[in-house]
Amino acid sequence: MCKAIILVFACICFAPLVSSQDQPKNANSPQAPAPAAAPATADSKISAEDAKRVNPVKPVASSIADGKHLYESQCLMCHGKDGDGKGDLAVDMKLNLRDFRDAATFKESTDGELFYIISKGKGDMPGEADRLSPTQCWNLVNYVRSLSSKTPPVKPKEDKPKG
Repeated sequence: MCKAIILVFACICFAPLVSSQDQPKNANSPQAPAPAAAPATADSKISAEDAKRVNPVKPVASSIADGKHLYESQCLMCHGKDGDGKGDLAVDMKLNLRDFRDAATFKESTDGELFYIISKGKGDMPGEADRLSPTQCWNLVNYVRSLSSKTPPVKPKEDKPKG
């Protein structure tokens, strides 16, 4: 049931993107819209100005909690409950997403770059700028960064048989 709800939600979110690409427009038609600029994605070069943006929201407990709440409603379906990149939708779409729990994932990324990716999108991921406020996007930055600071569970040592 949960998978079905997630898939319906994803279809609703991505349907406008797919349907607008499926219908070719005649450039000479009077009803054809002017060509739009390609949406900015993280596959494009993030400007130095965007990369240098400083997160104005401190990573305090309330920001991380707000980011977690947003993550659970906006990101979990692809990025997974704990940030492992194996959410139901990502698995169904055969996406290979990065593991947010791994400290190396964001080691080379600035908060400004993460904010840009969340706001503008990356690859198949749509941007959230039209649905979330800048503060909410910064809260998501704080939350996804907090995922890699958690210590992974230690596997219990197996007792060796005596004798």
